[in-house]
Amino acid sequence: MISANPFQNLLPTLLMWLLNIKTCSAQQENNTSTTEYYFDDINPSSIDYTGYVELCVKESNYKFRLWFMNTFYSIICILGLVGNLLVILTFFYFKRLKTMTDVYLLNLSFADLLFVLSLPFWAANSTSEWLLGLFVCKAIHTVYKVSFYSSMLLLSLISVDRYFAITKAVSAHRHRSQAVLLSKVTSVLVWAVALIFSVPEIVYTSVNNKTCTPFSSSSDPLRVGIQISQIILGFVVPLLVMSVCYSIIIQSLCQTHSFQRNKAIKVILAVVAVFLVFQTPYNVVLFWTTIVTAKGGTTDCQYENSLLYATDLTQGVAFLRCCLNPFVYAFIGVKFRHDLLKLLKDLGCMSHERFFKYTRSRRSSGATDTETTTTFSP
Repeated sequence: MISANPFQNLLPTLLMWLLNIKTCSAQQENNTSTTEYYFDDINPSSIDYTGYVELCVKESNYKFRLWFMNTFYSIICILGLVGNLLVILTFFYFKRLKTMTDVYLLNLSFADLLFVLSLPFWAANSTSEWLLGLFVCKAIHTVYKVSFYSSMLLLSLISVDRYFAITKAVSAHRHRSQAVLLSKVTSVLVWAVALIFSVPEIVYTSVNNKTCTPFSSSSDPLRVGIQISQIILGFVVPLLVMSVCYSIIIQSLCQTHSFQRNKAIKVILAVVAVFLVFQTPYNVVLFWTTIVTAKGGTTDCQYENSLLYATDLTQGVAFLRCCLNPFVYAFIGVKFRHDLLKLLKDLGCMSHERFFKYTRSRRSSGATDTETTTTFSP
């Protein structure tokens, strides 16, 4: 039944509402006073921040990469393209695949050419976000690593071939036709082995934090194994092979009385010096960063930035190798230099007078186009 007086239940309801307002106000005043007391009592210098990770700012390193990589890598790319394309064009134009070294030099030029073609992508990857997707990321990384390992293996094979061609000249000349076939087979094996060496990085390469990389962080344990294998297979092994072969070659040349002996020794020393000067600094820094990574990284921001600067600089110097290989291993040879000049003349890039001027000294010296003058002749 509805009450006759509509205001009969209004008074109790109003009293309950006022009581709730008063209770909430009291609680709010109590919380406010507690909060004010809490913040007034805190001394900022007394807070322990040891549990927090300080963010390392790499702005200066980023600015350095922005101009260094774009400038330096562009120079390497242009010089490497021109030098290696000239080598490849000369080989095919004159059909010069007559020795093992010729075959290895041609493959080395292809490896260096692929290497320099990947540099613009790595410059963009280091200075901006990766926007080309996972497939291109894995493809470029594969090209980069396969070309790197194949070039190092080919440098080792060139030194082995020069060892047999100079110290075992008679037997090498007798089996030169079989040797050319063997060099083609071993070149295919080199590319296959280089691909196998690159498999771990190819598998783990992904777009992480908008960067194309096989590593999840600077302290990723995977980085340790990959970098150690790169140091051993890409530097230590080629260095040992070259050192042994060229040491025996120099000893053999010192026992001869040829007028070209001193020039040949200088060429060998130049080959070894270029490899050491351009590859050693980067591998030393890479070895040191591997030790730091194996220890779990570093919390010293300045030290971490210094390692980044050292890596960028020495890596850029090491990349110059792909520009110098055509000059050290091909252009310095008598036959190849003559063929290159003749190619430029045939293409209309050099006059007949200049061609005869540059080749006159070679003819007057009585140098012959023997099959062993590809690399170590003046």
